[in-house]
Amino acid sequence: MEQTILLVDDEPDLRDVLEIYLTELGYSVYTAENGEAALQTFQRTVPSIVLSDIKMPGMDGIELLRRIKTQAPATEVIMITGHGDMELAIDSLKLQATDFITKPINDDMLEVALHRAEERIAMRRQLKAYTDNLEQIAEEKTRQLLEVENLAAVGRAASELAHTIKNIAGALKGGIYVMQRGIEDDNRDYLMRGWGMVEGNVDKIKNLAMDLLDFGKSEHLNFQTDTPLRALNEALELLRNRAEENGIAFKVNTLEGVTPRRIDSESLYRCLVNLIQNAIEAFDEESARQDGREIVVELLPGPDDGLVYKVCDNGPGIDTETQKHIFKGFFSTKGTRGTGIGLMMTKRIVERHGGRIVLASGRGTGTCFTLHLPKNPPDS
Repeated sequence: MEQTILLVDDEPDLRDVLEIYLTELGYSVYTAENGEAALQTFQRTVPSIVLSDIKMPGMDGIELLRRIKTQAPATEVIMITGHGDMELAIDSLKLQATDFITKPINDDMLEVALHRAEERIAMRRQLKAYTDNLEQIAEEKTRQLLEVENLAAVGRAASELAHTIKNIAGALKGGIYVMQRGIEDDNRDYLMRGWGMVEGNVDKIKNLAMDLLDFGKSEHLNFQTDTPLRALNEALELLRNRAEENGIAFKVNTLEGVTPRRIDSESLYRCLVNLIQNAIEAFDEESARQDGREIVVELLPGPDDGLVYKVCDNGPGIDTETQKHIFKGFFSTKGTRGTGIGLMMTKRIVERHGGRIVLASGRGTGTCFTLHLPKNPPDS
């Protein structure tokens, strides 16, 4: 895409030479002899780059820069200054000028400044395209979710869902703002920090969509005769490598006496994956121990030929206040990683089996979730 440049200088000879040079570089060039004329031309043409002398009669380059940035903050402005005007050049950078070059103008230095301006323009366009694409994805996911028959189960939590989506959107905007600051200030740390915020919240959108679909499935379970051990083994197999990467040991205890029965193995698998995954992520907290990390997973016979699943960790534990809200919809302690649906879904699935889920935890004492399931589900 051809870039447009507004060239502003009160020296006709220098202006003519630069116009020819910039045109040869492939730019579409507008010229102005002073700040007042430049501002009129800028408002009429809206160029992507402005190359302006600092010292000019009437409106100087600093005032022109200030007005251009007020009208179109994304415009890249390169200042031309004499060797004795370094204080003015620094002032221009404080006003968000892209760069400055000194007279006599060196062709290589000019091209470097122009290349830097073009890179910032390209990054800004890519960021806008990415943002627009995110909005399209969000709209499409929303449309698909609304078409899911079982989403009626989520409808009862519509206000919490709206609040969650609003928070994600706010966090996305925050990340985009930080990235824009990184582009404007040529600050890579800001750029990477903003990108991390955007990437984390994109993952949260994806996780929210998947969790909502899973939550919808938990409304109607498919009970089949199966061994309760299958769901447990598959969940452990899925998460074993992740646990090892985080220095966490699995201890598994499955006693005899747990016989096949009518259960929804797929739903119980989702419950166990959620609980084990939560246990792994608990060790991400700063207060978590660095050695001796372990997660104990058990499948035991329960009262009256029922069964018991237990997932316990020796992580930092959950405080009393958080425990009061832990099973509520859209409540999460994981920041951008959590959707607040996993434990709500787990509780619903256990209750659909006619069972109950019990939490035992405290700060510094680890966490233990116990699923108590009866011999037969209510509809058997």
